[in-house]
Amino acid sequence: MIVPALEAGGWVVCDRFTDSTIAYQGYGRGLALEELAALGRFALGEFAPDLTLVLDLPVTEGLSRAASRPGVADRFERLDREFHERLRAGFLAIAAAEPERCVVIDATASVDTVHRAIVRAVATRLGVALE
Repeated sequence: MIVPALEAGGWVVCDRFTDSTIAYQGYGRGLALEELAALGRFALGEFAPDLTLVLDLPVTEGLSRAASRPGVADRFERLDREFHERLRAGFLAIAAAEPERCVVIDATASVDTVHRAIVRAVATRLGVALE
């Protein structure tokens, strides 16, 4: 679905991609990072997102927000705090390793401030006017 949409000139927005696999399975669960990266290269070749936004939030606040949502917590939200600390560190490490692709957004700010930061990052990195 992604490649045909891009070839047709469309935009594709995903809430998870290979960075999530590396962060959750590698940093979070301790699987070999290079093997996960190799699997991603096998599946995708050189394809990668043009822009990845990492909405960063301290673990305590993120878990608190998740707990306040209606419905049942997913299997990841039920994992211990240490898992979530490794997960956050993983996403930040990925962003630090690929600053040309990744932008870290401070998600502790208000919804409006986070929204403006996202719009600014997309407009700047992708060279489009959004406002």
